[in-house]
Amino acid sequence: MANTVESLREQLPEAARDLKVNLQNVLQESSLTPAQRWGTAVACAIASRNATLTQVLVDAAREQVDAATIEDARAAAALMAMNNVYYRFKHMVGSEDYEKLPARLRMTRIAKPHSSKLDFELFCLAVSAVFGCERCVVSHEKTIREAGGTSEQIHDAVRTGAVVHGVAVALELGV
Repeated sequence: MANTVESLREQLPEAARDLKVNLQNVLQESSLTPAQRWGTAVACAIASRNATLTQVLVDAAREQVDAATIEDARAAAALMAMNNVYYRFKHMVGSEDYEKLPARLRMTRIAKPHSSKLDFELFCLAVSAVFGCERCVVSHEKTIREAGGTSEQIHDAVRTGAVVHGVAVALELGV
Protein backbone atom coordinates (compact mmCIF):
# COMPACT_ATOMS: atom_id res chain seq x y z
CA MET A 1 0.00 0.00 0.00
CA ALA A 2 1.27 3.46 -0.89
CA ASN A 3 1.95 5.80 1.98
CA THR A 4 3.17 8.89 0.11
CA VAL A 5 1.98 10.72 -2.97
CA GLU A 6 5.17 9.70 -4.74
CA SER A 7 4.73 5.99 -3.93
CA LEU A 8 1.10 6.24 -5.02
CA ARG A 9 2.17 7.79 -8.32
CA GLU A 10 4.62 4.91 -8.78
CA GLN A 11 1.75 2.42 -8.38
CA LEU A 12 0.08 3.83 -11.45
CA PRO A 13 0.89 1.75 -14.53
CA GLU A 14 2.39 3.07 -17.74
CA ALA A 15 -1.09 3.38 -19.27
CA ALA A 16 -1.83 6.03 -16.65
CA ARG A 17 1.45 7.92 -17.12
CA ASP A 18 -0.42 11.13 -17.88
CA LEU A 19 -2.16 10.86 -14.52
CA LYS A 20 1.21 10.45 -12.76
CA VAL A 21 2.33 13.76 -14.22
CA ASN A 22 -1.03 15.48 -13.74
CA LEU A 23 -1.28 14.47 -10.07
CA GLN A 24 2.14 15.91 -9.38
CA ASN A 25 1.21 19.11 -11.24
CA VAL A 26 -2.12 19.79 -9.52
CA LEU A 27 -0.61 19.27 -6.07
CA GLN A 28 2.08 21.88 -6.74
CA GLU A 29 1.70 25.62 -6.90
CA SER A 30 -1.26 27.04 -8.80
CA SER A 31 -3.78 29.83 -8.37
CA LEU A 32 -5.06 27.91 -5.34
CA THR A 33 -3.70 28.44 -1.86
CA PRO A 34 -2.30 25.32 -0.17
CA ALA A 35 -5.53 24.98 1.82
CA GLN A 36 -7.64 25.24 -1.32
CA ARG A 37 -5.43 22.82 -3.25
CA TRP A 38 -5.16 20.14 -0.56
CA GLY A 39 -8.76 20.51 0.61
CA THR A 40 -9.99 20.07 -2.94
CA ALA A 41 -7.76 17.02 -3.47
CA VAL A 42 -8.92 15.39 -0.23
CA ALA A 43 -12.61 16.11 -0.86
CA CYS A 44 -12.40 14.67 -4.38
CA ALA A 45 -10.48 11.60 -3.21
CA ILE A 46 -13.23 10.91 -0.68
CA ALA A 47 -15.87 11.47 -3.37
CA SER A 48 -14.02 9.08 -5.68
CA ARG A 49 -14.23 6.38 -2.99
CA ASN A 50 -10.70 5.04 -3.19
CA ALA A 51 -9.48 4.35 0.34
CA THR A 52 -5.79 4.21 -0.59
CA LEU A 53 -5.86 7.48 -2.49
CA THR A 54 -7.89 9.15 0.26
CA GLN A 55 -5.49 8.06 3.01
CA VAL A 56 -2.41 9.14 1.05
CA LEU A 57 -3.86 12.56 0.29
CA VAL A 58 -5.12 13.08 3.85
CA ASP A 59 -1.67 12.19 5.21
CA ALA A 60 0.03 14.52 2.73
CA ALA A 61 -2.48 17.28 3.44
CA ARG A 62 -1.79 17.07 7.19
CA GLU A 63 1.77 18.17 6.43
CA GLN A 64 0.55 21.19 4.46
CA VAL A 65 -2.68 22.48 6.03
CA ASP A 66 -4.52 22.67 9.33
CA ALA A 67 -7.06 20.18 10.66
CA ALA A 68 -9.97 22.55 9.91
CA THR A 69 -9.22 22.36 6.19
CA ILE A 70 -9.21 18.56 6.21
CA GLU A 71 -12.44 18.47 8.22
CA ASP A 72 -14.07 20.85 5.76
CA ALA A 73 -12.92 18.67 2.87
CA ARG A 74 -14.57 15.68 4.55
CA ALA A 75 -17.74 17.66 5.18
CA ALA A 76 -17.86 18.96 1.60
CA ALA A 77 -17.51 15.44 0.19
CA ALA A 78 -20.26 14.09 2.44
CA LEU A 79 -22.69 16.97 1.88
CA MET A 80 -22.18 16.96 -1.87
CA ALA A 81 -22.75 13.19 -1.96
CA MET A 82 -26.23 13.96 -0.64
CA ASN A 83 -26.92 17.26 -2.40
CA ASN A 84 -25.65 16.17 -5.81
CA VAL A 85 -28.04 13.21 -5.87
CA TYR A 86 -30.99 15.31 -4.76
CA TYR A 87 -30.39 18.35 -7.00
CA ARG A 88 -29.34 16.27 -10.00
CA PHE A 89 -32.67 14.44 -9.70
CA LYS A 90 -34.61 17.72 -9.59
CA HIS A 91 -32.66 19.05 -12.57
CA MET A 92 -33.05 15.87 -14.64
CA VAL A 93 -36.77 15.54 -14.03
CA GLY A 94 -37.40 19.24 -14.61
CA SER A 95 -40.85 19.16 -13.06
CA GLU A 96 -42.23 22.21 -11.32
CA ASP A 97 -43.91 19.84 -8.87
CA TYR A 98 -40.52 19.04 -7.33
CA GLU A 99 -39.24 22.60 -7.57
CA LYS A 100 -42.05 23.72 -5.27
CA LEU A 101 -41.19 21.17 -2.59
CA PRO A 102 -38.66 22.15 0.08
CA ALA A 103 -35.49 20.08 0.18
CA ARG A 104 -35.69 19.59 3.96
CA LEU A 105 -32.06 18.48 3.91
CA ARG A 106 -29.84 19.83 6.65
CA MET A 107 -26.71 21.48 5.25
CA THR A 108 -25.74 24.17 7.74
CA ARG A 109 -22.03 23.31 7.44
CA ILE A 110 -21.99 24.97 4.02
CA ALA A 111 -22.86 28.29 5.64
CA LYS A 112 -20.47 27.80 8.59
CA PRO A 113 -17.33 25.96 7.53
CA HIS A 114 -14.49 25.50 10.01
CA SER A 115 -12.00 27.09 7.62
CA SER A 116 -12.87 29.60 4.90
CA LYS A 117 -16.23 29.96 3.12
CA LEU A 118 -14.46 30.47 -0.22
CA ASP A 119 -12.32 27.37 0.31
CA PHE A 120 -15.32 25.26 1.31
CA GLU A 121 -17.18 26.37 -1.80
CA LEU A 122 -14.21 25.39 -3.98
CA PHE A 123 -14.23 21.92 -2.39
CA CYS A 124 -17.98 21.64 -3.02
CA LEU A 125 -17.60 22.80 -6.61
CA ALA A 126 -14.92 20.23 -7.41
CA VAL A 127 -16.86 17.39 -5.78
CA SER A 128 -20.00 18.45 -7.64
CA ALA A 129 -18.04 18.33 -10.90
CA VAL A 130 -16.83 14.81 -10.02
CA PHE A 131 -20.41 13.73 -9.28
CA GLY A 132 -21.73 15.47 -12.40
CA CYS A 133 -24.37 17.70 -10.85
CA GLU A 134 -24.89 20.61 -13.22
CA ARG A 135 -27.16 22.54 -10.87
CA CYS A 136 -24.66 22.31 -7.99
CA VAL A 137 -21.69 23.21 -10.21
CA VAL A 138 -23.50 26.32 -11.44
CA SER A 139 -24.55 27.30 -7.91
CA HIS A 140 -21.11 26.85 -6.35
CA GLU A 141 -19.36 28.61 -9.24
CA LYS A 142 -21.66 31.61 -8.75
CA THR A 143 -21.07 31.66 -4.98
CA ILE A 144 -17.31 31.47 -5.47
CA ARG A 145 -17.41 34.37 -7.92
CA GLU A 146 -19.52 36.43 -5.50
CA ALA A 147 -16.97 35.70 -2.74
CA GLY A 148 -14.14 37.04 -4.91
CA GLY A 149 -12.90 33.76 -6.32
CA THR A 150 -11.27 33.92 -9.73
CA SER A 151 -11.83 31.93 -12.89
CA GLU A 152 -8.30 30.56 -12.44
CA GLN A 153 -9.13 29.26 -8.95
CA ILE A 154 -12.35 27.68 -10.21
CA HIS A 155 -10.51 26.12 -13.13
CA ASP A 156 -7.70 24.78 -10.93
CA ALA A 157 -10.13 23.33 -8.37
CA VAL A 158 -12.08 21.46 -11.05
CA ARG A 159 -8.83 20.38 -12.72
CA THR A 160 -7.63 18.99 -9.39
CA GLY A 161 -10.90 17.13 -8.93
CA ALA A 162 -10.68 15.65 -12.43
CA VAL A 163 -7.13 14.41 -11.90
CA VAL A 164 -7.82 12.97 -8.45
CA HIS A 165 -10.87 11.16 -9.79
CA GLY A 166 -8.87 9.84 -12.74
CA VAL A 167 -6.21 8.50 -10.38
CA ALA A 168 -8.89 6.78 -8.29
CA VAL A 169 -10.30 5.09 -11.37
CA ALA A 170 -6.84 4.02 -12.56
CA LEU A 171 -6.06 2.53 -9.15
CA GLU A 172 -9.36 0.67 -9.00
CA LEU A 173 -9.11 -0.73 -12.50
CA GLY A 174 -5.41 -1.47 -12.32
CA VAL A 175 -5.02 0.35 -15.63
